[in-house]
Amino acid sequence: MVKSLLSMLLAGLLLLGAAVFEGLFVRTQFEAFGEEVSALIQKAEEGTANETDAEAVFSAWEQRRDRLHIWLPHGDIARIDDYLSESVRCLKEGERERALAKLEIVLRISKTLPSTYLVSLPNLF
Repeated sequence: MVKSLLSMLLAGLLLLGAAVFEGLFVRTQFEAFGEEVSALIQKAEEGTANETDAEAVFSAWEQRRDRLHIWLPHGDIARIDDYLSESVRCLKEGERERALAKLEIVLRISKTLPSTYLVSLPNLF
């Protein structure tokens, strides 16, 4: 009986530890990504952003995406991929306002998405 209770407690603690690690990992990845997107938005607002700036942010996202596939559903990652690739295309075609709109969406997603993976009461029920 004591062994069973101890085993269940240990399994619960391991699950809790994994959940906390997941939340922290996702949050730190998106904080860094949000800073990159913010810098690109600032350059786009100033009119100095170009295709290479956007491709650099997209390349950094691709590296993060490969690590985040373990923790995030495909739909969340695909949504960021879509908006980010559209912003790259818009900057390439000189449509700065459309690119800014797409980048604002990506920035908003990068700020709100990590909270859905934190261990919190609303996420448990």
